[in-house]
Amino acid sequence: MNLHKTLATVSGMTLLSRITGLIREFLIARTFGASVTTDAFFVAFRIPNLLRRLFAEGAFSQAFVPILAEYKNQLGDAATRSLTDHVATVMFWALMATSLAGIVFAPAIVLLMASGFASDPLAMSLSVSMTRIMFPYILFMSLVALAGGILNTWREFRVPAFTPVLLNLTFIAASLFLAPHMSQPVFALAIAVFIGGLLQLSMQVPALRKIGMLPRIGMNPFVALSDAGVRRVLKQMLPATFAVSAAQISLIINTNIASHLADGSVSWLSYADRLMELPTGLLGVALGTILLPSLSKANAEGNTAEYSSLLDWGLRLTFLLAMPAALALMILSEPITTTLFHYGKFDALSVDMTARALIAYGVGLMGLILVKILAPGFYAKQDIRTPVKIGIGVLVATQLMNLLFVPWIAHAGLALSIGLGATANAGFLYLMLRKAGIYRPEPGWPLFLIRLCGALLLLAGAGLWVAGHFDWMAMQATPWLRIAALMLVIVTCALTYFGALMAMGFRFADFKRISNE
Repeated sequence: MNLHKTLATVSGMTLLSRITGLIREFLIARTFGASVTTDAFFVAFRIPNLLRRLFAEGAFSQAFVPILAEYKNQLGDAATRSLTDHVATVMFWALMATSLAGIVFAPAIVLLMASGFASDPLAMSLSVSMTRIMFPYILFMSLVALAGGILNTWREFRVPAFTPVLLNLTFIAASLFLAPHMSQPVFALAIAVFIGGLLQLSMQVPALRKIGMLPRIGMNPFVALSDAGVRRVLKQMLPATFAVSAAQISLIINTNIASHLADGSVSWLSYADRLMELPTGLLGVALGTILLPSLSKANAEGNTAEYSSLLDWGLRLTFLLAMPAALALMILSEPITTTLFHYGKFDALSVDMTARALIAYGVGLMGLILVKILAPGFYAKQDIRTPVKIGIGVLVATQLMNLLFVPWIAHAGLALSIGLGATANAGFLYLMLRKAGIYRPEPGWPLFLIRLCGALLLLAGAGLWVAGHFDWMAMQATPWLRIAALMLVIVTCALTYFGALMAMGFRFADFKRISNE
């Protein structure tokens, strides 16, 4: 399998998802701005989304994919199908119960996430109602994560990578066509989450049926629990949940802190987070998605050289592409924010506050992406405990940084703490991979980094110089001209960066890689 071609395919689908996601955020920003109403929606959406990341895409995928790859490569089709059927059965009934509990106990859950809403009846009422509408999303998306794990193990990456586009399209449709006809327009967004989750799940069915791996959900989860493979997945999920929960607990605490800050703080962070997710999705998520099954296969075959080489390839690509993205987010925070969001109810204050959060996220972007590359180095070996220990320490460090940064720079301090915490996480993961002998850097890293830094300096100079010729706030009345100006700045930065790299001897072919099948 050509990993470079696969990465391009997954990144292309992810780019489509992120572009439609930006359109969705543009419409939300124009229609609703940054207010108590949007704060209520983002808190309500964060609850099922957080559980999805915690139990589905996070802990579940990290525990399930390596064991599924082991079954596929060593035990054959019948045992693999039995495992997926039993895992799907346990997951369905457990998450059905979780969804019902979430609907019943929505008020308590909202207060846990955003205790600042206790003094704001409108925010509290809206958050509780939207939480109840959206909570089944965790059921839909957990089954989507199961399907994605199966499809990725069978080297079918396109469908799982395209699936998030459907949620964005439902958001766009709801903002344009449903919200204007509702007495409380923001409820249209909650309905879009429910419908989008159902559509994403529906899309997996034909792809799973095509490879003969559509799971069958049984009526008795206790029979499925007797499967030794299911128990192994659950045993791995427990520490994996702790590993993923470190970042998610930080997110809960940060959301709670933001709910006590100025109105709009939760929304400013959410808009900046959406912009930050563009490079993390294109690089971190895409690379992590294709690396985990490849690493799991190399581990099952005992091929340590291939294992280390895969990690080295992923790290070089990350540095090559993520460092300019992080730098661009910081130096172009105002042009990006104004061009995408400065319309309708999204005023100058919201631009300034979102741009500050974006700069703070940019500082830690490399760490956020590197974690997604380095962590699979442990997960593929079914070692979840090491990331857990590191994650707990990072959680403590992140909250200590909040005590320092939030009084200083308010909501932007929350973004900065998350980014720096992720950077520390990546650093410790790297050191432990080296210490265990799992990863051995290939020759050429010092010269690679020196050339990279030179190209980044040129990028920063070119970007600041071109962007400085435009009054981004004053161009609100000419959106197409502002979009053209931003494109000019981005193209100038890209040509400067890659042109400098080519002049220093970098070649595209150097990063091609074929994985052993």
